[in-house]
Amino acid sequence: MATTANSLRLCVRARNQISGLKNAPLQSALTRRALSTTPAKWAEKGTSGDAGDAGPTKFYDTTGDVLKDLAKVSKRQGRAANRMLEKWDQLPAEEVAKLDKLTKEVIQETAAIRRPTKVSKTAFWNEAEPDTDLITDEVGEDDFEENDMTSMAHGKLEEHREYREYARIAVWEMPLLAKFAKPFQPPKSDEVLRFRYTTYMGELHPADKKVVVEFSPADFKDLTDIQRLKLKKLAGARYNPEKDIIKMSCEQFEHQAQNKRYLGDLVKDMITAAKDPTDTFEDIPLDLRHHRVKVKHKFPKEWLLTEERKKELEAERKRAFLIDENKKLSGGLIDGVKRIQELQGSEAVHERVPVPSLMAGQSRKDGRARR
Repeated sequence: MATTANSLRLCVRARNQISGLKNAPLQSALTRRALSTTPAKWAEKGTSGDAGDAGPTKFYDTTGDVLKDLAKVSKRQGRAANRMLEKWDQLPAEEVAKLDKLTKEVIQETAAIRRPTKVSKTAFWNEAEPDTDLITDEVGEDDFEENDMTSMAHGKLEEHREYREYARIAVWEMPLLAKFAKPFQPPKSDEVLRFRYTTYMGELHPADKKVVVEFSPADFKDLTDIQRLKLKKLAGARYNPEKDIIKMSCEQFEHQAQNKRYLGDLVKDMITAAKDPTDTFEDIPLDLRHHRVKVKHKFPKEWLLTEERKKELEAERKRAFLIDENKKLSGGLIDGVKRIQELQGSEAVHERVPVPSLMAGQSRKDGRARR
């Protein structure tokens, strides 16, 4: 069986030397020329070519036909083809049928990569220029039949896949983080700085490096009232008098750790400056013009319902209800549905009302209609 497979491999290799296995003629392989600057001239159909092969173009269906024609090509290929043909004739009929079937399958599978190349007359050395439209990573790719989705639909499908991915993370991976949970502990008296960070779930964003720090001057127990007032004056527009909080932010560095370190050093320098006894800023008033107090209107207390007013309204509703019941029993209450039915059945409704007719406008001397 190894000898048979080797013979088939040599046959296919010899056939590959010809330009095309099934769809290319034998004459194409025989009319090879040396290096030349002039284009090759092919013999017309039915006439003899340069190699002396006369007759019409031939095509092959089995390996035996290839061996028979290869024996006529040249001495070197003819001897090898004769030896292979002798081995081919000695094979059983079942093996020959299997090899022929395998040859046809190979021809069908490789039909897509054996497409003829386009030769441009203006190309350098008359070389074949590859067609970029036929270059593909897949063999036997199906043609587009206008049965695919649009680009917008593909984008929507990709968005749906992203939602499903986060849903799987929330269901299967997030519960595993419960073992790392820690009980909440309120900040201690010496932990007065509160930092805030911004994240975009792993995506790069220009604002993810920003760090914000908040602290209250009243939390610094080692400062006096004069020093706290000086600290507020140093903060300037960053001080909120309603909440008594100083808020600062930094995003001038590339990483969050650098911005946090800068804010920590800045707060430390401000506290050091507030403790400096050489100048207490007592002659400088605290400027609060940067902060605008928002007036929050409250509901007037006079408009609130008291218990006496609620009882008075309830008694008024009961009195109005009793009056309507008395009118209903005495017939003085008008039933709207009954009144409409009576009017619909009366003859006054069915009287014909004359409809004014439209009269055509008289024409003027200039031909225009009068309005």
